Amino acid sequence: MFGLGWSEMVLVAIVALIVIGPKDLPGLFRSMGEFTGKARGMAREFSRAMEAAADESGVKDISKSLKAAANPQKFGVDKIREATGMTSGPATRELTEERMKAKTQASEAMAKAATARKEREAAAAEEAAKPVATPKTAAKPAAQTPAANKPAPKKPAAKAPAAKKPAAKKATAKPKGDA
Repeated sequence: MFGLGWSEMVLVAIVALIVIGPKDLPGLFRSMGEFTGKARGMAREFSRAMEAAADESGVKDISKSLKAAANPQKFGVDKIREATGMTSGPATRELTEERMKAKTQASEAMAKAATARKEREAAAAEEAAKPVATPKTAAKPAAQTPAANKPAPKKPAAKAPAAKKPAAKKATAKPKGDA
């Protein structure tokens, strides 16, 4: 607030405690709180009065126009529209109607294509679900296939755990003597 750090504020608090005394310190804090509350209320009232005066004089309108002029992107687009004469007139409405027609035609075409794709997928799913008839000569029992007659490959044996090293000897503590 006044550029005071924590160490300076602690020092001021200690000095205030010594000078004012512990009995009168709560009363001082209460009166300081009331004073700061009144000061904040007055500042709030002053800022509201200044904003109301600015609204009445039209300062906000001027600031809006300055912000619009300061925005080069919006300012440039407005100037291009003015130069080409493309304001919201009948030409713009016709273009909008053409775009809406094109949009509806594209939407209808995409809907038809999606319906046709779903029908093709459903037909393919039905074809896949039908059982395929196989000739009896092609089918062999599982026991007669050469893969079934082969023995299963052996797994390598697990390694034995390594032998533990003997524990290190503990150093014996020497008794301390009186020196």
